Amino acid sequence: MDESAKEKPTQSERFPCGFVGHGAPTLATTPAKGQDLSRWTGAIQKPSAILVVSAHWQKRPVSIGTTRTIPLIYDFYGFEKELYELQYPAPGAPFLAESLKARLSERMPVEEEPERGLDHGAWVPLLWMYPEADVPVLPLSLPTQNPAELFELGRILAPLRDEGVFILGSGNLTHNLRRIDMAGSGTTPAWAAEFDEWIRQVLVSRDYDALMDYEQKAPAVDLAHPSREHFVPIILAAGAASVAGDGVGFPVQGFEFLSISRRCVQFG
Repeated sequence: MDESAKEKPTQSERFPCGFVGHGAPTLATTPAKGQDLSRWTGAIQKPSAILVVSAHWQKRPVSIGTTRTIPLIYDFYGFEKELYELQYPAPGAPFLAESLKARLSERMPVEEEPERGLDHGAWVPLLWMYPEADVPVLPLSLPTQNPAELFELGRILAPLRDEGVFILGSGNLTHNLRRIDMAGSGTTPAWAAEFDEWIRQVLVSRDYDALMDYEQKAPAVDLAHPSREHFVPIILAAGAASVAGDGVGFPVQGFEFLSISRRCVQFG
């Protein structure tokens, strides 16, 4: 499948929210793929801050990274040495952390993580999305895989968009590492293509009931997601979009290793 295919959304005055298919850590050193992310964010204004919810930080209760300077977490093994030498010196967002904690504390228990860094689900795509590392970044944990709870969390976060904050979920819309083809010499398997197309249709039609019932409604869900953490950040992003009834676009599409969806989603 053509990885460069794009569907460009229109943008409202409210800052967009979205989902990035972060793929493998090698995205950091693969310009052919990374530049797709650069083109996406190059077409929208720069946010005041980025609130990122990565599949690779699961912690309950919901936790906020409050460091002023954010270390990187190299949470991958057996890759080229250069990947472990990359830096992304974006500032933290303590100003946002304080207001976010106050907002969330009205609804749920909240913890602070003053030493929390950025895992590869966050810093690898941001390396291409905002390569100058000049936008403050606030990591927020993925506190649950329960669709209704994540959708509601997205709705609680939604007003931050009016402050110029980019609410960004990070995962992959298909993610089965046992079914990847590193050589990429075949064709995308039907189960991956069908699941990816299902989520596209659900988002375009704003069928959030189906989204939250994805385990019953989606095709080949257990093949597409043997575990669910890479999928559910899209539910949080959709919750943030649902408040304003935003339309949707797909600035990056396609697959890597034949079955890992690269689809990125922009609401608004």
